[in-house]
Amino acid sequence: MKVEVDPMICEANGVCTGLAPEVFELDDDDELRVLLPEPPLALADRVRHAVRSCPKAALTLSE
Repeated sequence: MKVEVDPMICEANGVCTGLAPEVFELDDDDELRVLLPEPPLALADRVRHAVRSCPKAALTLSE
């Protein structure tokens, strides 16, 4: 599993950071950082939920 963010689409709404804070973080400039681009299987369901919940569809997931 690999998760990526498209910075041109992301509006830093922070939905993903609330759903999977171990994987996503908003930095001081309100830019989304993917802390774990290849998250462990234990976080897979939460990461999938975060990707589906992104209001701008800025996250992509490949499995």
